[in-house]
Amino acid sequence: MHSTTSIVPSLFKRNSSHKYAFLFLLFIYLGQELGFAQQTQPELSVSYIMRDPKWIGTSPSNIRWSDDSKKIYFNWNPEKAQSDSLYSISTAGGDAVKVPFDERKHLTFRSDFSEDRLQKIYERYGDLFFQDMESGQIQQLTYTQDREGLIGFVNQESAIAYVKDNNVYLWEMGSGITRQITDFRRGMGPKGEGFKSSQKKWVEQEELKLIQYLKEQKEKREVSEEAAKRERPENPASFYYGNGRIGWPSLSPDGKFVSFRVSRSADAKETKVPDYIQSSSYTAERVARPKVGSPQTSYSSYLFDIERDTVLKFSAKTLPGFDEEAAFIEEYRKEGKEVKSSKKKLIMSDVIWSEEGNQALVIAKSLDYKDRWICLVDKGTGELKSLDHQHDEAWIDGPGIGRWTQAVGTAGWMPDGEHVYFQSEVSGYSHLYTVNIKSGKKKALTKGDYEVFGPIISDDKSSWYYTSSEVHPGERHLYKMPIEGGKAVKLTSMSGNNNCFLSPDETHIAILHSTGNRPWELFIQKNEEGAEAKRLTNSLTEEFLSYPWREPEYITFKARDKAKVHARLYRPESPEANGPAVVFVHGAGYLQNAHKWWSSYFREYMFHNLLVDKGYTVLDIDFRASAGYGRDWRTAVYRYMGSWDLWDQVDGAKLLVDEYDVDPERIGIYGGSYGGFITLMAMFTEPEVFKSGAALRPVTDWAHYNHNYTASMLNQPQEDSLAYVRSSPIYHAEGLVGNLLICHGMVDTNVHFQDVVRLTQRLIELGKENWEVAMYPVEGHGFREPSSWTDEYRRIFKLFEETLK
Repeated sequence: MHSTTSIVPSLFKRNSSHKYAFLFLLFIYLGQELGFAQQTQPELSVSYIMRDPKWIGTSPSNIRWSDDSKKIYFNWNPEKAQSDSLYSISTAGGDAVKVPFDERKHLTFRSDFSEDRLQKIYERYGDLFFQDMESGQIQQLTYTQDREGLIGFVNQESAIAYVKDNNVYLWEMGSGITRQITDFRRGMGPKGEGFKSSQKKWVEQEELKLIQYLKEQKEKREVSEEAAKRERPENPASFYYGNGRIGWPSLSPDGKFVSFRVSRSADAKETKVPDYIQSSSYTAERVARPKVGSPQTSYSSYLFDIERDTVLKFSAKTLPGFDEEAAFIEEYRKEGKEVKSSKKKLIMSDVIWSEEGNQALVIAKSLDYKDRWICLVDKGTGELKSLDHQHDEAWIDGPGIGRWTQAVGTAGWMPDGEHVYFQSEVSGYSHLYTVNIKSGKKKALTKGDYEVFGPIISDDKSSWYYTSSEVHPGERHLYKMPIEGGKAVKLTSMSGNNNCFLSPDETHIAILHSTGNRPWELFIQKNEEGAEAKRLTNSLTEEFLSYPWREPEYITFKARDKAKVHARLYRPESPEANGPAVVFVHGAGYLQNAHKWWSSYFREYMFHNLLVDKGYTVLDIDFRASAGYGRDWRTAVYRYMGSWDLWDQVDGAKLLVDEYDVDPERIGIYGGSYGGFITLMAMFTEPEVFKSGAALRPVTDWAHYNHNYTASMLNQPQEDSLAYVRSSPIYHAEGLVGNLLICHGMVDTNVHFQDVVRLTQRLIELGKENWEVAMYPVEGHGFREPSSWTDEYRRIFKLFEETLK
């Protein structure tokens, strides 16, 4: 083959037109060699889109500010390395740069400042450091193998509190002395004085009355202990909390009280998940969660009065609704069935102390998920006083509330110390409220058919910052509002999602922004209404940008009950008359996907573009139980999953036929996890609507799923068996008519592979045809290997191509 230099002279000798033609070809050749030729639009295929996601580019994440508000730090991977690196960018301008090790090792993001911000305490690698902000001098306070967890400044900022081994310690700034405040110990103690039942206490008291020897020994111990206490009175008294686990203790700002929680695990049988692919060639077992309805962990909360050396247990018996029975129980009783209602049990948050430390606030939640109380704690008795009671016959949830056992949600003290703020769905949407702790008067600070997310109080205590969906359920914007409520100012303007991070001095906003067809990028704007957002990162590869990814059409349609359903629609540019269509069902149930930002289902989004290229219409619905649409939408599936959440898919299919010229005989459905469950219910109970379906990692029997998620929506199976029978696909498998593909990872510790094994046996016994199972030996609930993603979606694509085309 000739070299370039040998070709040039011979061409130049012929004529000038050949010379220019040659230069043009040479430019293209060199451009291709050097990599700056224009990228041609690729033809999508399953193997192309299911590669390692780094081919798309890696968006910035984990956004945080420097203490002086001059830099933004974030994780990023523009080089497609094995893992992300830490980058920074100056608010004054310039490019993002990788943070060198010498700078990175001094960065602190878990810290607490004094009120004047002249002193700082922070935790790094489990040790504590104190920094004088004016001089920059740093003093290391601890250097241990144990982890010290920061609590913060206390005692009018004269000391620093921290936790080690579940005990509270003080470092006194003036003397430099470290003092242990609590001595919590596991077990019953040398005298057996740990937590005892009333029966044990009574028996021991009787023994002391009956046996003189035991009484004398007890008196001798008490005399000895009192003498030891006089000798070293600063030592904290030991407190034995039994055979439970102590929660993270918290010290009040005035240093007078320590709150803590003790949890006691129940004797629940755990499930085992076999893992067949091992280098040893022997099958391993992974321990997974118990099933719904198993005995659950119990919780008790306490307040340790340091000055009185007294521990008080929080008492919830006077809370409104504490003794009320769940409404569904009565339905069974009317049918003559004996059903015992479980006694209401609670879990409480850590204490939220007022700024002065003289008031204590806790969030109490019932473990049947139906009640949430905002409570004051009586520090003298431990009794709880309800400031607000939120009750839902379905389950308590929503932004700033949360259904999960450990979720605290939004709550805290207003600057005046006389009001408490919290979020509630009492209006049907999650909004921000205040309540006066003396009068009990409540006030709604926000209102409307939208939801509020992540409210925080400004540094000067004059304003609120919060994100809301006021513009559209599928958009998120940052707002600023006066502290007492009133007109809110919208600070962001870019359509899509604006995930905002306020600088410490509150002059700038770092924004992670995305749209329906573009992943997240980092922007910055001034903290002003109408300010322009400046883009700081360019994360997407030229290869990804070379394809014209579709912005979905955001539509609404009316369901059979006239409810307005939001959805994403993908259509071919020239759709076929009586063409095929696919309905996608997102997972998680309580999740939003028909929104105007980059989906966490990005592989499915790309797959939908491929389907449209092949002539399919694709509909992606935020069905009943999805997030983003208020309380009634969320709880529509209470005690009957596979009802409105499925019927919205059926009504969506009808929309495709009536409005978008789709053949009613050529509609498929697919989804994973909750989407896999809905796909099974669709194929089993609506066979005349969906010809083919792909159920990925599906729940087949809700009685085999976890407790937190399932018991909130269906109650416990031993109490509400009807809800489980009508909601579980395995009970409806005889209805299968169409073509069904089931895909499941065998090491799935969330929805266990056993779910599919049991359904498989059921389908075999029913003599069903036109179904198959694909199993993935190294995959859990969320696939990781590109080869697994590719195989799974090739099968889905093949199913639709062979049965809908």
